Amino acid sequence: MVSDPIPEHAYDLFIIGGGINGTGIARDAAGRGLSVALAEMGDLAQATSSASTKLFHGGLRYLEYFEIGLVRKALIEREVLLEAMPHIAWPMRFVLPYHEDMRFEGATPTSRLLSVFMPWMRGRRPAWLIRLGLFLYDHLGGRKILPGTATLDLSSDPAGAVLNPKYRMAYEYSDCWVQDARLVVLNARDAEARGAKIMTRAKVVDARRDGDHWEVKVALKGREKTFRARMLVNAGGPWVEQIVRETSHLKPKAHIRLVRGSHIVTKRLFDHDKAYFFQGTDGRIIFAIPYEEDFTLIGTTDQDHDGDPLNARCTEAEQDYLCAFASEYFAKPVTRDDIVWTYSGVRPLYDDGASSASAATRDYVLTLNTDGAPVLNVFGGKITTYRKLAEAAMAKIAPVLKVTNPDWTAGVPLPGGDFAVSGVAGLIADLAKRYTFLDAFTTRRLIRTYGTEATQLLGAAKTAADLGRDFGAGLTEAEVRWLMEKEYAKNAEDVVWRRTKLGLRMDAAQIAALDAWMAEGGTT
Repeated sequence: MVSDPIPEHAYDLFIIGGGINGTGIARDAAGRGLSVALAEMGDLAQATSSASTKLFHGGLRYLEYFEIGLVRKALIEREVLLEAMPHIAWPMRFVLPYHEDMRFEGATPTSRLLSVFMPWMRGRRPAWLIRLGLFLYDHLGGRKILPGTATLDLSSDPAGAVLNPKYRMAYEYSDCWVQDARLVVLNARDAEARGAKIMTRAKVVDARRDGDHWEVKVALKGREKTFRARMLVNAGGPWVEQIVRETSHLKPKAHIRLVRGSHIVTKRLFDHDKAYFFQGTDGRIIFAIPYEEDFTLIGTTDQDHDGDPLNARCTEAEQDYLCAFASEYFAKPVTRDDIVWTYSGVRPLYDDGASSASAATRDYVLTLNTDGAPVLNVFGGKITTYRKLAEAAMAKIAPVLKVTNPDWTAGVPLPGGDFAVSGVAGLIADLAKRYTFLDAFTTRRLIRTYGTEATQLLGAAKTAADLGRDFGAGLTEAEVRWLMEKEYAKNAEDVVWRRTKLGLRMDAAQIAALDAWMAEGGTT
């Protein structure tokens, strides 16, 4: 590999990691006037940040662990995020069927408390306790947009039609759904628009202190480039500890616990747009969520993970577990024959010594090392609180780099999200009227992917032919060029599994043809 001996000019911040935390910090910092460089060893959101359950939520089940502060923070943030990205996120109602056999997982703080004062409950979740939790969930965050909890009669409500008849009542509450990988890309785009340098397929191979600066070596396009920065931010996700030890040659002050969350995607299991929150007899929970119009997303598992996070896979045992779990609720059993796709990601949870993976805290910890040129390490975190994490990071960065500009990201939309939460239907109707040659699915998909930028992508096209080749499922040359030129996409996987989910609708030959076209630089 060829090395460039002369470092680039000094940046204020050099960020390692192009997941949601890294891009969120880059956007916030660039918006305050700092010079920022970010390096991601693969594609943006290639690991954890594209393998979530696609929800940003308060974390209803964390109330059982008395993580009131985390839940309140997430609930407040939920509506802030919704208003900033109404194209890639939307409200969703969750149906929580109730039955008397519901139990706590292991020994949660709530379960231990009940066992002392109500020993006859034997670990069960009584209805009054669930309703109390939902009351807190409705009111902790000062809800303004999302509707509150309701009680459903499953014998008459459409949500009960696909469930086992033994479930006669349910609670229905609100949370939100998000296109997780697009959230990362839009943060990176906005950071770049504000002056940040975003590098993908750029692996940081070494970072060393040199007086009051860091010298960071990056393998990029067959060359090894050196960057200088006043401060280093390690947002490496599952690799954060490895980066501390092996890349920046320091001793970590906090530790992470790698937890694998696996999901299955099945053929559509129900006809309405509500999601289900299922609680197992073992105390665990899973979601069954309407997904990409024609599918159902079921997950997640919580398993401690060993090995390379990039090699995480949904095992056959996890597939069987999720199918069996869902089959306890659905009238028609879910089998592996229903599965059309699986995915798995590794969450870098802050290691608080919890006895089980699902009990480990989802909150984040930021450690600042100023024994020389400063470095900030990010441990843990979740999508819902990524923007607050970025603000907390800047609160630590600001005194060191003498930043005086205040918090600014709340209420500022991401690219394409500059419209009201209630405006999606109007945008879809306007796009359909302007581009009459688009089918209804593609019209909806383009607004739900690009928002107000959909018209920029389509430009002056009058016919489908004006958009160039159709690679399948309505994915055209015009859209792929947009993704290559503006959204850092390099290959077919970036496009069909992260920027869009059209891999669910395309066959292997179509995806291979797209990959070959992109490898040629987008030439027909």
